Amino acid sequence: MKLSNMDLNAFARELAGDSPAPGGGSVAALAGGLAAALCAMVSRLTLGREKYKDAADDMEAVRHKADAASARLLELVDEDAAAYNKVSAAFRMPKGTDEEKATRADAIQEATKAAASTPLDTLRTTADLCDLCRLAVEKGNPNCITDAGVAAQLIRAAAKGAAYNIRAAAKGAAYNVQINLSSIKDGVFREHLAKQTDEMLNRVLKEAADLEELVERSMG
Repeated sequence: MKLSNMDLNAFARELAGDSPAPGGGSVAALAGGLAAALCAMVSRLTLGREKYKDAADDMEAVRHKADAASARLLELVDEDAAAYNKVSAAFRMPKGTDEEKATRADAIQEATKAAASTPLDTLRTTADLCDLCRLAVEKGNPNCITDAGVAAQLIRAAAKGAAYNIRAAAKGAAYNVQINLSSIKDGVFREHLAKQTDEMLNRVLKEAADLEELVERSMG
């Protein structure tokens, strides 16, 4: 059964189990998906109300893009777990002969690239939510300001979590990303991935801080 199709209790039990997947990467994607859903909710609670008619075009755009982002991030909940499982499967491949060792090494590299690329997709999709959340805060129904504020906090958490998952293995830290990044022998790929991660994460953290300040000002 797909993780994204589980009810909340079942997902929490699966997460709390003794398997490393689903783990932080899936939860980061879920946080992003929930942030997008909150932005979509704010748009729907704004659309169709006469007093907010001037914001209709912006809210239509938020609804459309946030729904798509939420759907994609929920797919990434499963893709992250699947990517981790492929790495584990590659490490379990036979290594009794030189040929088997070479095949195993290639499989590990390909699986590890995917395991690092999947949270990058989460980070990229989450970064795109910043503009939608800002519109929700600035032009959405003011009765939903705290919902937009929670979305901003989830965006921050999702981006941080995805970035950890891209970097964690390199230093042997508990964060999955460095493990993936340091295990990749393709230096060009590794450098490109690290640069993208830093750029997007810095952008999201700045945007999230600005949004938090905006929400708190709006709440007085």
